Amino acid sequence: MATWQCVKNCGACCNLDPADRPDLGDYLSDDELVTYLGMVGEDGWCINYNAETRECNIYEKRPSFCRVTPETFQAMFAIEAEEVNDFAIDCCREQIEGVYGDRSLEMLVFDRAVGI
Repeated sequence: MATWQCVKNCGACCNLDPADRPDLGDYLSDDELVTYLGMVGEDGWCINYNAETRECNIYEKRPSFCRVTPETFQAMFAIEAEEVNDFAIDCCREQIEGVYGDRSLEMLVFDRAVGI
């Protein structure tokens, strides 16, 4: 069975371009939406994303909507704990494909890491 995990040095989820996520208001509170939009740089990437190291500069203090936890996914998407693994894998694959492509090194690394 595939098991979700964050793959170091991917960063696909740090591409926050609101044009790619027109339904943000459906799953973020008003305060979270303000925070989210404030994190979007001119290039659509999170202002806290270090493109050189491909890591988050505020990882330990990142907002809840940047975390993959049963609690976060329940609050944002009404996903039950037992569904989080598959949902998170699908979300990551969709985001990686959109940012890097479905045949990218990032997708290959992710699929291997999660066991696909």
